[in-house]
Amino acid sequence: MSHYQAVERVVDLLDPAKNILYDLTTEQARALLAEGGADAIRRLDGQFALVATRGQHVLLARSLGRPLRYFIAKRAAGPCLVAADRIDTIHRYLQDQGLADQFHPSYTRMAPAHYVTEIALLGCPDPNPTYQRFFTPPRNTLPPDPQAIGETYIQALYDVVARWLSRRATSGPIGVSFSGGVDSGSVLLVTYHAMLRLGLNPARLKAFTLSVDGGDDLKQARHFLEAVGLGFLLEPIEVTSAEIDWREAIRTTEDYKPLDIQSAAMALALCRGIRRRYPEWRYLIDGDGGDENLKDYPIEENPELTVRSVLNNLMLYQEGWGVDSIKHSLTYSGGLSRGYTRTYCPADRFGFDGFSPYTLPGVIAVAEAIPFIQLTDWSHERLYGLKGEVVARGVKAVTGFEMPVFPKRRFQHGAPARPAFERLFPAREIDYRRAFHALYE
Repeated sequence: MSHYQAVERVVDLLDPAKNILYDLTTEQARALLAEGGADAIRRLDGQFALVATRGQHVLLARSLGRPLRYFIAKRAAGPCLVAADRIDTIHRYLQDQGLADQFHPSYTRMAPAHYVTEIALLGCPDPNPTYQRFFTPPRNTLPPDPQAIGETYIQALYDVVARWLSRRATSGPIGVSFSGGVDSGSVLLVTYHAMLRLGLNPARLKAFTLSVDGGDDLKQARHFLEAVGLGFLLEPIEVTSAEIDWREAIRTTEDYKPLDIQSAAMALALCRGIRRRYPEWRYLIDGDGGDENLKDYPIEENPELTVRSVLNNLMLYQEGWGVDSIKHSLTYSGGLSRGYTRTYCPADRFGFDGFSPYTLPGVIAVAEAIPFIQLTDWSHERLYGLKGEVVARGVKAVTGFEMPVFPKRRFQHGAPARPAFERLFPAREIDYRRAFHALYE
């Protein structure tokens, strides 16, 4: 069921219940956006996608964890902006209004995370949007000490998880999307520790691990949990490769980037398996955003990147090249601002209330304060080894757990057996693009 309000020439199809705002209602947050713009929005605590109006101007703002798209339709009385978290939601609304002939998915726009996007609805053609950043964490302010960095980083993670447990996931079971890697492992241990500290029953917690035809993640997850004495938390979600459908992932995420589609295909299988077993389950928490924060991606796999571009650009993996760059996609934004649909859309499709604590500003701010250049001296190898060291030290300091650290492995590579992966996904990016474009042919 769509939730929307019509305000002058703006149709807001976003569901306010999906916002995580601890100190304000969505209505109050919209009012702040309308009155104060970026200065007001930077004070918001939580995850959100917001639309507000100021005269003939529309303002949109979102955090990393909440997609926000819009489309400007033409009516006889003037332009009408339609906002939603999905392209197909916008398309259905236009069909209902007899305006579908104006639609093409490439005409939709994604509001970039961490900016207030402002659009003047003045007529035809409407001017380009303007962007005002509301989150600019200072860089390189922490000492080059992995122990101090780890403690500060994981304490920030603990703070946002504890707030979520106290103010959002206050009752009912909680599932962790768990592979045994650094990000999901740290989230699991911090969540377990926070539940004990808050006097909550840790029996509410489960670690859900996807296994497709016997992938390596399940073995890794078992080893991780046995090492920390929490083996009782593990609940495998075992499926066959016949349940993995990359075209379904394209329809669900409304994108075509191969790595994100592969990850989303696994997330769909995990969410479907949990929902099949637990029809009433609501809360899921995961480690998405951890790789982006600590810049833990193989630079060699992307010909557009160098270690200097990664370390010199503010939040490159979170935001892409930036709204002022020719590489910035108006339809898709950039970085995790675009790619977070791989996590949000599968969880939303199966009715889960998802939460990715590594995507919150308080945690990202600590990551941006890390003096990566001093710690790595531009070395790829040092950069790739830094995350495990920092996070493990921080987890030990904050929770007392000696966290195992395994070699990095993407979700789509660890959940299925490797031969199965090769059969499940096309090798060429063009095949993903064609499948996406076929959705609206």
